[in-house]
Amino acid sequence: MQNTDRTTFQPPQPGGKGRSFALALVAHSLLLLALTWGIRWNNQPDHLSASAELWSAVPQEAAPPLQAPQSAQTPPTPPAPSEPDKAPEPAPPPKAAVQPDRAEADIALQKDKALREKKEHEDKLLKDQALKAQAEKRKADKAKEVKEREDKEREKKREAEKTKAEEKAKQLAQDKKRAEDIAKKEAQAKAEADKRSEAQRQENIRRMQGLAGATGSDDAKGTALKASGPSASYAGRIRARIKPNITFNDDVDGNPKAEVEVRVAADGTIVSRKLIQSSGHKAWDEAVLKAIDKTETLPRDTDGRVQPVMVISFRPKD
Repeated sequence: MQNTDRTTFQPPQPGGKGRSFALALVAHSLLLLALTWGIRWNNQPDHLSASAELWSAVPQEAAPPLQAPQSAQTPPTPPAPSEPDKAPEPAPPPKAAVQPDRAEADIALQKDKALREKKEHEDKLLKDQALKAQAEKRKADKAKEVKEREDKEREKKREAEKTKAEEKAKQLAQDKKRAEDIAKKEAQAKAEADKRSEAQRQENIRRMQGLAGATGSDDAKGTALKASGPSASYAGRIRARIKPNITFNDDVDGNPKAEVEVRVAADGTIVSRKLIQSSGHKAWDEAVLKAIDKTETLPRDTDGRVQPVMVISFRPKD
């Protein structure tokens, strides 16, 4: 029972070995025959024959050979007896005839050689000319490239100079316009000051016409109804308006005075300021000027007027 199960599950034995062996034997036999036939075909002798005929360009006839004297001639050698069993030797192949005129052949060879050398020389000249033309072309292209680069740099420099000149002209125009605006503003301020002065003069004339209503003290010597100068408290009021805007933290020896001339419009707007006497301390002078610029407007006097030109003094410890 165990042998039957083992045979049932065992893979079948491969078949066809005999046919494969027969086919391999036939193939090897055919290959051997082909190789044998090829070797025999290559071993067959080659019988080639060739002939050559040499002739010269100019036909010439050769001279007869020099004949030796009759007495000096050697008797011809009798032919050797032929052996009956020995086969006759084959005749040697005919030798090529010697060229009759070798000098002309040498001349022709020399001519051919000269022609070849001439052609090689011409080819070399043409090649040298081509190389020279290429070198000149490269040189011209390089010079052209250098010139184009220089032209570009020159144009770039010209554009930069032009731009710089335009910017400079624009800056000069702006400075000129700024100067004209300042001059115009100063002219307007002067015109307004002159106008106020003229109005003040006319007012004084009108006041002189009614001296009965004068407001001066008993010992006053003026002729106007009211004094043209500011009131006694007006300077303190102006300092009180400007002083909060002063920023100054330096220590100063003593209590130096800085005097500033201030021009004011009719509505109290500060038109200009100018330092007419320095305190000797630059930081204090600049602090006073900046404070005036920051103030912009000044208060009116008790009579509602604003003095057009005032000189105001400032001390750091007041």
